[in-house]
Amino acid sequence: MERLDLHVHTTASDGMFTPEAVVTMARKKGLRGLAITDHDTTAGVKEAKKRGEELGVEVIPGVEISTVARGQDIHVLGYYVNPSDVIFREKLKEQREARERRNEMLLKKLGELGISITMEEVRAKKKGRKTNIGRPHIAEVLVEKGVVGSMNEAFDRYLGKDGAAYVTTPRIHPEEAVRLIRDSGGVPVLAHPGLYDDDELVLRLAQNGLSGIEVDHPDHDDSMRSRYREMARRFGLLTTGGSDFHGERHGSMYHAPLGTCTVDRETVRALARSVGK
Repeated sequence: MERLDLHVHTTASDGMFTPEAVVTMARKKGLRGLAITDHDTTAGVKEAKKRGEELGVEVIPGVEISTVARGQDIHVLGYYVNPSDVIFREKLKEQREARERRNEMLLKKLGELGISITMEEVRAKKKGRKTNIGRPHIAEVLVEKGVVGSMNEAFDRYLGKDGAAYVTTPRIHPEEAVRLIRDSGGVPVLAHPGLYDDDELVLRLAQNGLSGIEVDHPDHDDSMRSRYREMARRFGLLTTGGSDFHGERHGSMYHAPLGTCTVDRETVRALARSVGK
């Protein structure tokens, strides 16, 4: 059966591998295709599609838009978005600027906790790509400075939503991300809803333009998968899945290896049929 991973990050945001390298990895793993879903950017799509054409791997243009609701980050995936849409690109730029402000606030909060990290140290983790820095890059510095022993500890103690340095900055609401993706011609899907502990939000989005729910995610347990599959059935939404692959940092895989969670060809056909609806 053909399998596709619909949640993959590259060096265009906070992934460890270039778009070209990720597609090559997908081919070696026997995946039929993947969606490039970097945070608030489509910068990796062109390179990935070129490599995909060379290797016979389907590359779905995507994005993962960062929003805020009730004081926590909520991510909305967009599939079949148009990377050339000028308005869409400008909105994504505004999102990345908000991310930069969040990073500065986070470093300030760490400083208040007695942990000194400079933005220059964090930027060095991008290895040549200076934009779209994420929390994994900050976590790397925390590990290298010996503040924590692992990436997981960095998020548990400081950077995750229950961490001592967790901050949010004003961003668009999830409903706005859904509209933005739809306006660009894309298909909006709520990413890893089990991480939010806010099923009311899932229900609200399901009634306001959402096309699907990411049911199969490495951080979802069986009960979460069952619950969100039932929600999707009730509201007539698509169910998707993906590994949320970023790569391994300091021995920790964030979130899971490429191809851990996948969908079949019919799911991708259903997503494609939803374009423009």
